[in-house]
Amino acid sequence: MSHTPKYFIVEADAMPEIFRKVAQAKRLLETGEETTVNGAAHAVGISRSAYYKYKDTVRPFQDMLHGRIVTFQILLKDEPGVLSNVLNVFGDSGGNILTINQNIPSNGCAVATVTAETSALDMALDTLLDAVRARSGVLKCEILAG
Repeated sequence: MSHTPKYFIVEADAMPEIFRKVAQAKRLLETGEETTVNGAAHAVGISRSAYYKYKDTVRPFQDMLHGRIVTFQILLKDEPGVLSNVLNVFGDSGGNILTINQNIPSNGCAVATVTAETSALDMALDTLLDAVRARSGVLKCEILAG
């Protein structure tokens, strides 16, 4: 007996345009750029019925992680202030850091794991990842669990 998966992760370019537009309409409503479903649907070029048909089943990947506890694995150069700068990114974005673990540096690098509660983030999770990656001394940053 085969089991059909309940969820799929699909690149935006490979899915029907209506799904992307529903996600855009939801974002407009969540950010307050539009205050009504009619306005949001009109702004992205879909009908209200299409919005209501898919609104509960379409969400961007980062929204699935938003509002959850997420663990990040970060590879850092062994230099003073690098970890502090990374933690500032989390604090500035509204993330609530729950745990920090850093291994003893080896070969000039150290692995740090940061677990944060992300429901109060004022940016998308991929934007947070990019902000951490952009900090001096950060060699790699990825989501380990969440």
